[in-house]
Amino acid sequence: MTAIPFDNSYARLPERFYASVGPTAVAAPRLVRLNEALALQLGLDPHWLKGPEGLAMLAGNSVAEGATPIATAYAGHQFGGFSPQLGDGRAILLGEVVDRDGLRRDIQLKGAGPTPFSRRGDGRAALGPVLREYIVSEAMAALGVPTTRALAAVLTGEAVRRETLLPGAILARVAASHIRIGTFQFFAARRDAEALRLLADHVIARHYPEVAGREAPHLALLEAVVAAQADLVARWMLIGFIHGVMNTDNMSIAGETIDYGPCAFMDGYDPATVFSSIDEHGRYAYGNQPPIALWNLTRLAEAMLPLLAENQDEAVALAQSAVNRFNEQFQSALVAGFRRKLGLVTEQPDDVLLIKELLDAMQRA
Repeated sequence: MTAIPFDNSYARLPERFYASVGPTAVAAPRLVRLNEALALQLGLDPHWLKGPEGLAMLAGNSVAEGATPIATAYAGHQFGGFSPQLGDGRAILLGEVVDRDGLRRDIQLKGAGPTPFSRRGDGRAALGPVLREYIVSEAMAALGVPTTRALAAVLTGEAVRRETLLPGAILARVAASHIRIGTFQFFAARRDAEALRLLADHVIARHYPEVAGREAPHLALLEAVVAAQADLVARWMLIGFIHGVMNTDNMSIAGETIDYGPCAFMDGYDPATVFSSIDEHGRYAYGNQPPIALWNLTRLAEAMLPLLAENQDEAVALAQSAVNRFNEQFQSALVAGFRRKLGLVTEQPDDVLLIKELLDAMQRA
């Protein structure tokens, strides 16, 4: 088999960070789409990926040399309620590669079979959601929004049972990492301070090396994640994107859009727009995305308190100060983006009012 240059840093963390589990083979894999440009960026051979050995790897029927398949552990607030253990229930991280720009990237198979975190689920995915994530994530990348990417979509040759029988599929997903706010929450819920420190140090080394030399690197990490999320959500708002399920386990520490479920782009401007059928109270409506991001970041800050200071009151004050920067950073990114969209080449004091009047008019009309 052609070697893939895997270098699996997350799998070198202690075993309580993940479960070692391989993908479950499928009956008759067939390639639906391969993202050849992304493959080349990752240093992979598209011709090999399209061939029988590459297809077998993308379908989970074989494990490439150097891969260390794992399902990662995490917790999360789902629609406001906390679950202390969630984890990858149908996604298996094959490993990491360093791309042509020197950036580390995860390669994950979504829909690759059950894991210890499946919670009675079948671990599979249907073709429709796989194609939606492929199309929307690649659209987001083309629009300049930080996002996971789609390497390939593969039909399994097997049916999955949802409301009806549907064709099964697997998405080969690429991400800067799959570390989430919920990953920090997982260890905080277990009062595992050692794991929290290991996780934070891993995130700094992988995503925010510029803070490593700071006097308080873990506080600087929290500040960096807050800034990344403020910029990300502003980019969503600027293109009318609705994530749909902004649970803490669906928010990436790397500041990428992750886990495309009932997501969509608004056709007509209305901040109350909801696209998730299970979001009965509009918690994750378009207009609620900024305050929900802030709420989620507050949960991250709570999880990181043991890393910020030995004194609880001091840790809380530092965390609050970091999280309080979100609104200003979000508004700054949002207004700057609207200025670009509207061709406002110079900053004027009434730009914010002009933008608000435009949005009000769009909502009325």
